[in-house]
Amino acid sequence: MADFNKILDAGDVDGGIINVVVEIPQGSNQKIEWDRKIGAMKLDRIEPQIFAKPTNYGFIPQTLDEDGDELDALIITDLPLPTGIYMEARVIGVMKFVDDGEVDDKVVVVPADDRHNGNAIKTLADLPPQLIKQIEFHFNHYKDLKKPGSTKVGHWGDIEEAKAVIRESQARWKAQ
Repeated sequence: MADFNKILDAGDVDGGIINVVVEIPQGSNQKIEWDRKIGAMKLDRIEPQIFAKPTNYGFIPQTLDEDGDELDALIITDLPLPTGIYMEARVIGVMKFVDDGEVDDKVVVVPADDRHNGNAIKTLADLPPQLIKQIEFHFNHYKDLKKPGSTKVGHWGDIEEAKAVIRESQARWKAQ
C-alpha cells in the first residue's frame, strides 16, 4: 500500500481544500487506523455495534495532532466511503475533543466537489442539528463500556479555527 504521508500533503489549507484519507466507513464498528511505521491500514479493534461511526472517519496527511497521531477528520457524506481512498475535501469546521486527557481534535469536512448535494454544505451551520447531536453523543460515549467519562467534546469551531488546528498539526509534523 502507498505511504500516504510521503505521497500526499495536507493540501491547500489556506484555501480550505485539503486531502483526507478514509480509515473507517460511516456505520462501521471496526476501528481501522493508519500505521505510518509500516505504511498500511491496521484493524486496531472491533467496537460494540452500538458505537458504529456516525460519519466516515479519516486523517489529514502530513499532520500530527497533540496526541501524536495524524489529525483526524470527520467526513460528511450520504453514504459510507471505502477504507484507503483519499479525497479532496472542503473544511467546514472542527470538533474540539479530548480523549483520555489528550487533545484529539476532529476537523469536519465534506467532499470538495459534492454536486450530488449541490455543494450546499459550506459551514457547520449547514449540517442538520440532529447530525451534530449524534456526532457529539457518539464521541462523548463511545468508550463508556471500557472507561466511562474518558472522552469529552469541548466545542465546535468554525472554518478559521479548523484551519488553525491544521496549521498547528502541520508544524508538529515538520518538527518531528
